[in-house]
Amino acid sequence: MDSTHLIEMNQGMMVSGIILALSFIGIFTETIHGFSRVKVAMLGALVMLVVGQSYGFYNPEQAFEAVDWNVVFLLAAMMSIVAIMIKTGGFEVLATKIGQIAKGRQFLLLAMLGTAVTVISLLLDNVTTVVIFGPLIVLICQKMKVNAIPYLMAAALLSDTGGVATLVGDPPNLMIGSAANIAFTPFVEKMGLIVLVAWLGTLFFLRVLFKTDLDKKAEGTFTDVIPYKDKSLWNKSLMVLALMVVLFVIHNQIHWEPWMVAVVGLIILSLLAKSLEFEEVMHEVEIPLLMFFIALFMIVGGVENSEFLQYLGQFIIPFVKEDFLLACIVLMWVAAIMSAAIDNIPFTAAMIPIILSLEAQGINVAALWWCLALGVGMGGNGTHIGSTANVYIVTVSERLARQEGNPDLAITPLTWAKKGLPVMILTLLICTAIMYLFFDYYSAPI
Repeated sequence: MDSTHLIEMNQGMMVSGIILALSFIGIFTETIHGFSRVKVAMLGALVMLVVGQSYGFYNPEQAFEAVDWNVVFLLAAMMSIVAIMIKTGGFEVLATKIGQIAKGRQFLLLAMLGTAVTVISLLLDNVTTVVIFGPLIVLICQKMKVNAIPYLMAAALLSDTGGVATLVGDPPNLMIGSAANIAFTPFVEKMGLIVLVAWLGTLFFLRVLFKTDLDKKAEGTFTDVIPYKDKSLWNKSLMVLALMVVLFVIHNQIHWEPWMVAVVGLIILSLLAKSLEFEEVMHEVEIPLLMFFIALFMIVGGVENSEFLQYLGQFIIPFVKEDFLLACIVLMWVAAIMSAAIDNIPFTAAMIPIILSLEAQGINVAALWWCLALGVGMGGNGTHIGSTANVYIVTVSERLARQEGNPDLAITPLTWAKKGLPVMILTLLICTAIMYLFFDYYSAPI
């Protein structure tokens, strides 16, 4: 892409950018103005649609297509599955066993949970992972009588970080893998070590960030033996989850979207849970959360359709021909900042054609793919809306705050920024250093 093909700023781009900025300011400041982020996002989506239609860059059909229904249906199905599993009492039993091993040592508990979350996020997407672990973490913290915020945030931050290592761990990875024709094994070979270092850095940095909370001795114990409410259904649930893991890993080969895997799992489990009414399960689905995502996708879709993201992305291109290493690092940081502010999926979608156009000009773009994946993956840690997993964890904390009647248990945007933003910067610095030292390895043709 040369200068003669640069996209120029127009009114539509400017207006879409303003609506995006105002929407996100409203979302970030919900504790100040008193309107929930769901209402703000829905208003932003409506304004984006009306304004976009008047300027000619957005219409209802495009707004509907902008929604990543895979994420929406996946989240709804997984929340329903977890709701069924909660009623078996299995999570409480598991929480007891983990708590007994930790013996009140909070950092050990955080490390154990963080490792478990990360291992699963390598094979499942990070959304599914936190949906499974969110209720478990709350139960453990309630039993130990400790603040749940460090553990909930650790689950999101570590799954966001760990998921970058594999092709199926994060949706942008799938998009990049498809565009660049990268298979599962080569992806892990390139991303595994750098993500491991970033993950270890994140884990021990969390020890510093939450030192005050983690140094406190847990008041609760796990001496009591808690029986299953329905051990048979719990075991069946685990078998269904195991089947889903296999299907998630091979979903590309069988041409299934992840939401199909989750829905199949839900159908099987609901049939196995004969004594459980499906209506009872559906009450546990966070409809406001789903509405928030739908509205958010519509807002970002309007920005994407106005070509504002493409307009911003194109300024990276001049660096490529002058200093390729610098271009890769700049892309990583820009991708991270954009992913923290909006969502990593549309930014990835905007950058893919730009990188492909460079490849068409004969430029070896291998390192750009890896830096894009690292940037959008690590950048999601920066804000409470930077990734779907973050938003779900915030929702879990808010539910806990309502149940306990203690607003301090809810993770606010400011709380997340104080912990998540330093984690984002740390992981990016680690990735930048490794990319600089081993650039020849990452720039090798795919």
